[in-house]
Amino acid sequence: MGSQRNGFKKESFILSVDVGTTSIRCHVYDKEAKIRGSCTSKVVALYPEVGHVEMDPEALWKSFITVVKGAVQDAGVQMRQIEALGISTQRGTFTTWDRKTGVPFHNFISWQDQRAADLVKSWNRSCTMKPHFVSPFFQVRQAVAEGNCCFGTIDTWLLFKLTKGVHATDYSNASSTGIFDSYQMCWSGFLCSLVSLPLSIFPKVENTSHDFGSTDPSIFGVPIPIMSCGDCIWMADQQAAMFGECCFDVGDVKITMGTGTFMDINTGSKPHTSVTGLYPLVGWKIGPEVVYLAEGNAADTGKAIKWAQELELFSDVRETSAMAYSVSDSDGVCFVPSFSGLQAPLNDPKACASLMGLKPSTTKSHLVRAILESVAFRNKQLFETMLRETHIPITKIRVDGGVSSNDFIMQLTADLFGRKVARPQHHEMSCLGAAFVAGLGVGFWRTREELKKLQSTGEVFLPKDAHKEGAGCQNREYIHTFQSWERALRRSMNWYSKP
Repeated sequence: MGSQRNGFKKESFILSVDVGTTSIRCHVYDKEAKIRGSCTSKVVALYPEVGHVEMDPEALWKSFITVVKGAVQDAGVQMRQIEALGISTQRGTFTTWDRKTGVPFHNFISWQDQRAADLVKSWNRSCTMKPHFVSPFFQVRQAVAEGNCCFGTIDTWLLFKLTKGVHATDYSNASSTGIFDSYQMCWSGFLCSLVSLPLSIFPKVENTSHDFGSTDPSIFGVPIPIMSCGDCIWMADQQAAMFGECCFDVGDVKITMGTGTFMDINTGSKPHTSVTGLYPLVGWKIGPEVVYLAEGNAADTGKAIKWAQELELFSDVRETSAMAYSVSDSDGVCFVPSFSGLQAPLNDPKACASLMGLKPSTTKSHLVRAILESVAFRNKQLFETMLRETHIPITKIRVDGGVSSNDFIMQLTADLFGRKVARPQHHEMSCLGAAFVAGLGVGFWRTREELKKLQSTGEVFLPKDAHKEGAGCQNREYIHTFQSWERALRRSMNWYSKP
């Protein structure tokens, strides 16, 4: 595909932006899904009070424009060569704004924010839940009463700004808010009533590949088709990463290991109802097809490694794999990575992080090995929970995210799963997934089979008992170590009086 200008056929590209928690990245992709240009800007979090996490909407908008223009310039191409714009964003971060002026009433409230934790806990304890209004701002209440208030996550806000008025989102982002009914595929009137909000303030939910129109030409000089909005890796970020990994079939598993670990399995056309904390999500809705995911997460993956670095257990994170391999075991040391409590399948917000089994012979290498082992052990817990609950045969396992560059964690994960795991050459799958959806929407790429052929695998990790691969056979070498770690886990639970 190319763009016809003045009688000459120029190469065309897909632009994709991933709005993450700590940075905004934009890549220019060519027909081979190779990155031709990039630009990155930091996201500055605001902490007005303890437990409050916010972002400035206007600062985010300016950064968005900056990275788009910067990536196109870095690629050495022109805006008119861009066929479509795909957007992937962090999930659950929201704001409200004036429908007429587009001016936000307050900062973005981040998915990390804890100000509503006590309210949610009271709801969970009560069968007669009393309604509370979500915002203390008078102007928001007035705008709601006048029918002039828009609610939206980051993708909705950006779409409104880019199109100067379209108030919409896609199913992957909507299903990640906690107020969308993934079974009925609509906003939950019951949940909205709990916070005294009318359904009219919520964005219209569209297909993941819906044509949202074009950007206002005054922004980039030319109108650019907007084909997907999502929650960065999902059209939401994790969903987008799933699409970028080409996990299109039932039983495909994607594991993203960054600040936290997000493990998703394609459950097909039906949402999974979990009893241990797996979350049913809409992966994507393209045309009449709806693909659901079941997701489990561990909150403190990269956070634990960064903590160890700040303690000066190592200077460069790239040293950690070699340090772990330099000793035969952790010398009995167990690390529990629960700075933010424990998520599925234990779901204990009062759990503490801990190091157990320390002795005079313990070295930095033993500590590092214990920390890296804990990441793989949490992977094993989530994976076994998925197998036990979904009863879906696993077809493939793809792993991405910054922590996936650690060979020790990757190999141990393969050993504990008893299955091969594949790592792509590039880790930024959310951006690629949004690009894939946008490209399919405008015919830049035509089929999912074509996308699979573009997929690059950097390395495949086979379990040590390779002849048993596929049977899910646990590596016997680690049975005792894992059992010791589970004991440490149990002793770390219910430690704090408050979450």
